[in-house]
Amino acid sequence: MPEPRHPGDRAAPRQPHDLVVVGAGPAGMAAAATSLDGGLRVALVDSGPAPGGQFWRHPPDHAHDAVPTEDLHHDLRTYRSLRAALAAHERTGRLTLLLDHHVWTTAAAADGFTVHAVDRGSPPEERAVVLRAPALLVATGAYDRQLPFPGWDLPGVLTAGGLQALLKGGGVVAGRRVVLGGTGPFLLPVAAALAARGAEVVALCEAAAPSAWLRHPAPLLRHPAKWAEAVGYAGALARHRIPFRTRTGIVGAEGEGRVAVVRTASLDADGAPLPGTERRIEADTVGVGWGFVPQLDLLLPLGCDLADAGDGTVAAAVDAGQRTTVPGLYAAGETCGVGGAALALGEGRVAAVSVLTDLRAPGRPGVRPLAAERRSVARHRAFARALAEAHPVPRDWPAWLTDDTTVCRCEEVTAGAVRAARTDGPASDHRQVKQLTRAGMGWCQGRMCGPAVHCLVAAGAEPYAPAERLIATPVTLGALADSGGSPADGTPSQPI
Repeated sequence: MPEPRHPGDRAAPRQPHDLVVVGAGPAGMAAAATSLDGGLRVALVDSGPAPGGQFWRHPPDHAHDAVPTEDLHHDLRTYRSLRAALAAHERTGRLTLLLDHHVWTTAAAADGFTVHAVDRGSPPEERAVVLRAPALLVATGAYDRQLPFPGWDLPGVLTAGGLQALLKGGGVVAGRRVVLGGTGPFLLPVAAALAARGAEVVALCEAAAPSAWLRHPAPLLRHPAKWAEAVGYAGALARHRIPFRTRTGIVGAEGEGRVAVVRTASLDADGAPLPGTERRIEADTVGVGWGFVPQLDLLLPLGCDLADAGDGTVAAAVDAGQRTTVPGLYAAGETCGVGGAALALGEGRVAAVSVLTDLRAPGRPGVRPLAAERRSVARHRAFARALAEAHPVPRDWPAWLTDDTTVCRCEEVTAGAVRAARTDGPASDHRQVKQLTRAGMGWCQGRMCGPAVHCLVAAGAEPYAPAERLIATPVTLGALADSGGSPADGTPSQPI
């Protein structure tokens, strides 16, 4: 596997970029490779140490052989093919691959876009990097959606995605006795991977009922591979004797200094706990996942329209070519709605063909592959919509909360305070709650608590839309000052 390289390892090419791609997950990798094959000069920027995103997260290259994780991945053939293609283009100088770079803001200008990033791969100092190009493609993925419950702030309570990231990124099993809960098929690979690495998954609690899929037979019939995947996970659960409990939720966690007991309960059709069904399970780790929230921080300041994603969130509104409503700005992958890696790959390729067409690049791909990819994207998007309808966030999940349950962990705002802001404020959305209670003003900037606060206040009337932030990630004052006069080719700017 090719070693990732950083700008400090060699002189960056001085040729101008045609396209900047932010995010090197499946969508970003596919978009960059297709654009490069079509003759563009591309800068691919990602905060991770290697391409792949969360889906293809691997241990650092220096530890890759020591920490085997191949069995935790899907479609590695595509991943290796994309990495090889990117490495080949990097050797020719057409690709500038900027890893360990965190993009903190983007801006539009008459001649294209400016992308501001900080290089965090060359400690001890952060270095400012500024990229400019006539086209910008944002493929920043999504992050775990969390719903609070009493005790969710105890050490040992993690997101399901966090548990998987520890496994894929370092072969780390977070605990020995694990309870998983939430909704959606993402819980299945997490349970299987934990069990395969020696953890005892003592309960897998799915809030939805499997019968919900009977209302959406067409998307299932069009995706036989999904059936095969589900059968494989069912076999893994059976082999490891993992109890799978439907219509069940994690409603509390207890412990002194760390989680020791998990409380679960059967749920009614709207998600409220049924009296007399509570169970207490000894465990040292909890993993909870309620789907994902599209990462829109870089798109919101640019003013592109958003659309209801159908799962209680909003996503970037795009046309059939993955163009946003801002000329020259494209989006692909889970920024357009959560739908899995196959959908993200297709959207990345479609977006790249649109960029090639709009920039009139020589040697761009023809219409036939684009039509095939569009059909694939439409098929996978239909499956994603069916998935969201079969695994919704339960309407009455706030019934789990006591008034002293912490909702915003950064600012220690309780459910009682949020409810008071709604009734006494009166606050109608999470932005007004933030003004009244400071919920969402902490280190995570509402990424953990924002969807939950919105549900508590808006009662599901409107999908959750994150607040616009000019600065998407923490940045030092030195790097901020240094970003004003740097060159446009991706090289670090000189200190002021």
